Amino acid sequence: MLLNPDKALPGPRGCLRIVVADDAVLLREGLVRLLTEDGHQVVATVGDGPALLEAVLAHRPDVSVVDVRMPPTHTDEGLRAAISARSRLPGAPMLVLSQYVEASYAADLLADGSGAIGYLLKDRVAKVEEFLDALHRVARGATVLDPQVIAQVLAGQRRDNSPLAALTARERELLALMAEGHSNTAIAQRLVLSASAVEKHIGNIFAKLGLPPDDAQHRRVLAVLAYLRA
Repeated sequence: MLLNPDKALPGPRGCLRIVVADDAVLLREGLVRLLTEDGHQVVATVGDGPALLEAVLAHRPDVSVVDVRMPPTHTDEGLRAAISARSRLPGAPMLVLSQYVEASYAADLLADGSGAIGYLLKDRVAKVEEFLDALHRVARGATVLDPQVIAQVLAGQRRDNSPLAALTARERELLALMAEGHSNTAIAQRLVLSASAVEKHIGNIFAKLGLPPDDAQHRRVLAVLAYLRA
């Protein structure tokens, strides 16, 4: 089940145990240096999908950082390996990096409904604070999608038959922030709303998307998944 996004980070002083998967040696080593300088422990570095699966099962890291495209075909091997690892180790946190915006990749990652997923463009790594913040949130169990993925989804939601057509403009705005991985408190601050107003909007979103009463975090993931598939 999805972890509480507001809980304390695992390890001493927020130190995370991380697996890094990328076949580009320079980027992989750059990620290792960035993460270790931030106080984290990189428990394994790998360059292909099978090695990622093996490393995740062996080390059970707090989070894995995974490139979508790895050998042998350089299409979506990293993505598939991440999904396979989560099928073997449900809820294993994965922060997936991609060169291009592809909302369907994020939808595939979220399909099991357990959260703890991030999907960012590689350019986001250069914005160090944003990248590290996303990493920590995924490790806590949140769903974090790149703002450019959100923009692509919004651009395709002008159809009357979209499952999100019943949502108000405010509810769409709030759901987009949920998709970026923001907590209720952060959403309230950004939209200048009270905590109770945010909870009411989220309840309306769940109802309009036909998500029955369930664990609140699980429904949050399903709402974001509906958003991506719209």
